[in-house]
Amino acid sequence: MDNQGKKRGRKSITDFLVHIHPPTLPEETLRFSLSWGLGGMSATLVFLLFATGILQLLTYEPSIDGAYESVRAMYSQVPFGGWIRNIHHWSANLLVIVVSLHLLRVFLTGAIGPGRRLNWIIGLVLFDLVLFANFSGYLLPWDQLAYWAVTICTSMMAYLPGIGPWLSEIFRGGTVVGQSTLANFYGLHIAGIPGAFVLLMVWHFWLVRRSGGLVRLQRDEGPAERVPTVPNLIVREAAVGLSLIAVVLIVSIFWNAPLQELANPGMSPNPAKAPWYFLGFQELLLHMHPVFAICVVPVIISGLLLFLPFWPGAVLPGGEWFGGGKRGKILAIWTYVAGSLFTVLLVILDEKLLRSVGSKTGTADVFTRGYFPLICFTAGSVAGYLLLVRQYRFSRGEAVMAGMVLGWAVLVALTVIGIWFRGPGMQLIWFGG
Repeated sequence: MDNQGKKRGRKSITDFLVHIHPPTLPEETLRFSLSWGLGGMSATLVFLLFATGILQLLTYEPSIDGAYESVRAMYSQVPFGGWIRNIHHWSANLLVIVVSLHLLRVFLTGAIGPGRRLNWIIGLVLFDLVLFANFSGYLLPWDQLAYWAVTICTSMMAYLPGIGPWLSEIFRGGTVVGQSTLANFYGLHIAGIPGAFVLLMVWHFWLVRRSGGLVRLQRDEGPAERVPTVPNLIVREAAVGLSLIAVVLIVSIFWNAPLQELANPGMSPNPAKAPWYFLGFQELLLHMHPVFAICVVPVIISGLLLFLPFWPGAVLPGGEWFGGGKRGKILAIWTYVAGSLFTVLLVILDEKLLRSVGSKTGTADVFTRGYFPLICFTAGSVAGYLLLVRQYRFSRGEAVMAGMVLGWAVLVALTVIGIWFRGPGMQLIWFGG
């Protein structure tokens, strides 16, 4: 290729990068601590997933007779096939963590206010798609881990009032997990979800550009100093993206993606657990009535997240973490610590005392395990909000932030308990117990 052709190639790449970014951006938004590069990391992981997923299609067989052996063959017969699967697996799991942190970062830096509300909603949908993509891909190896995790999750769907049994049967393609289930999940995983994800991700990036890039602190001294996107932002994004790719590639060399024995519908593992990103809700299912754990609580959480940008005063000032003040940061830290400890204590108390007392007295399960804890938590949240706003003079945005951090602490604590502290029969254990 001559020099002229190389210049045209570089210009095409530059034009594309400028097209998905504003031509210029405020210099203050370049600081890494404002976003930690989480949005770019998410896009990088999606690229890795698409690339490795396409390569796996060359050898994977979507049938219950051939799926397991085709996955095993990736490690023994296909050059670099096992490494490609490892990259896909670890990228998918890491994407759940990165997107979760990105969602939290957007909220804690006030990037959901006017002009960014639609993008917040699209981000929530993308987050759901990430979970659904991981879930749909979980069954494809057709091993014991995948089979029983999907069996548990589709059984959990059946608790949804009215549509639950129908929805569970739709996903399974029948009454049990089998060939129809694998075909459904395969089609969603390679076509339906990626198609929706690409459209929404492009829309998401375009809305960021239309909003002028990352949210920044609004000041009265005049317009912020702006710098060209190329090379100031692009170099930083390339550094973060390439570093992340290097980490994933190295991890995938030393740690293989899980692959247990061939799926056996007649032998359930003990304990039988959902995928780790759903273990928080599986743990909640042990302590609450199924309808409340699977339907009521998620609906309330989703509704609150959608409503937040439209609640006057509930959004933190844009461009700084925790509202920009020391009090907000301290409030967030103490809320997270207290929420985590309180969740652990409640789980232990319920496991050792309340559940046995309820079974002996014959108290109605739907009240003790449904309405009562929901009423208590709602009343406590309202009381905490009023205490923060009226007694301690926190702003509404800071009080709402405390509620978000509290919910995050509860979910993380329940997930950790589900991963490391649930043994045979889903009984509480210590490490290695």
